[in-house]
Amino acid sequence: MIETSGLSRREFGLQIGLDESKMSKSLSGARRFSSVDLARVADLCHVTVDWLITGEEQPLATAARTTSGNAGSALDAARRFSRLRRDMASLGYHQSWQSKALNLGRGGYVEQGRSLAQDALVRVAEAGHSIDGSNLIILVERVFGIDVAVVDLGAGFDGLAASSPDVKLIVLATTQVPARQRFTLAHELGHLLAGDDQDVHLDRDVFDRAQAKDPSEMRANAFASAFLMPEDRLRAAVGSTGLTEREFAELACDLVVTPSALAYRLFHLRLVDAGTCDRYKTLTGARAASMVGRGEDFARLVTEAGMPRPPGLLVRDTYAAYESGAATLRPYANLLGADVDELRRALESEHGIHDAL
Repeated sequence: MIETSGLSRREFGLQIGLDESKMSKSLSGARRFSSVDLARVADLCHVTVDWLITGEEQPLATAARTTSGNAGSALDAARRFSRLRRDMASLGYHQSWQSKALNLGRGGYVEQGRSLAQDALVRVAEAGHSIDGSNLIILVERVFGIDVAVVDLGAGFDGLAASSPDVKLIVLATTQVPARQRFTLAHELGHLLAGDDQDVHLDRDVFDRAQAKDPSEMRANAFASAFLMPEDRLRAAVGSTGLTEREFAELACDLVVTPSALAYRLFHLRLVDAGTCDRYKTLTGARAASMVGRGEDFARLVTEAGMPRPPGLLVRDTYAAYESGAATLRPYANLLGADVDELRRALESEHGIHDAL
C-alpha cells in the first residue's frame, strides 16, 4: 500500500504519526501496529481496518463500484459511512443495533409486515417514545440503534438499507416532501427488521407499483403503513362519530403522513367508506397543514427533509473515539464536512473560552 500511495516509507510513516524507527519496526514485525495506527492507515488509504486485516472487500463496496446514477451516489455514501462504522467497531465503538428478534408472524407478507410493525411499536413505547409528531430519524437511531443518514441524491431515488455484522445503515434522499422521506425511512426499517437483503437493499421509488409486487417490498410497505399509522391510534381518532375533514387533516399532521396514505389506511381498516376515502385523499400535505393552522410546522418539516445529515450515532462514536485518543479527529471532521485543522482549532478555542470563564 505504501508503494501505491506515492509516498516514501518515511513520508507514509509521518502521515500516520510514526517516526522512521517505529515504522521500520512495525513493517518488520518487531513492533505491532496499534489500533490507532491501523485506523490512520485505513483513513490515509481510503480502505477499512477490516480490509487491512482480512484483505476482503465488503459486498457494499462492490455494489458501489458497479452501480451508476443516483443509486450509485447513494451506494458511495453508504460505503463511506459503513467503512467508518466498521473502523469504529474495530476500535471498540460498536453500533448499538438492537438485535432482539421481532415477530414476523404467520400468513402472507402483508400480514407479516403488520405483525412486525406491532412488535416495533411496542419497542418504541417501551423506550418512552411515540410515533405521533416525532422526529423519526432520531427515534430510529435511539430505539433501534440504526445509523440514519440523509444525502442529496437528486430526483429519482428514495433510499437504501445496508446490513452486515458490524453495520446497520439507512441512507435517505433529501426531498421537499417530508412525509415521503418519513415513509421511506419506515420502509427501510422494515427491511432491516425483517432481515431482507443482508448486504444492501436499494429503493429507487418506494411507491412504484411494479416494485410493490415483490414479496419483500409488500412486507416493507405493510410495515411502514402500520408503523406510521397504528391501528389503535386511528380507531381512537375515528371513534363512534367518524372524522370531519378538519379532524382528518389534523390527524395527518400529527402522524406526519400524506393525506392520501392516511385515507387509504383508514379505508383498508374499514374506518371510512370509499367515497370519503376518495374525497380526503385529494388533500395535499400543505393544504392539510393550512386547514388546521400548522403551516409553519409544515414549512419547518420541508426544510428539515431537504437538509443533508450525517448518521447521528456515527457522529457520536467518532467524536468519542477521538476524545479517548483511540482515533484521530479526521473521521469526525469528515462526517461533519469540516476541515480537520479548522475543526481542531475551533475545539481548542472553545476550551480556551471555557477556561477563561
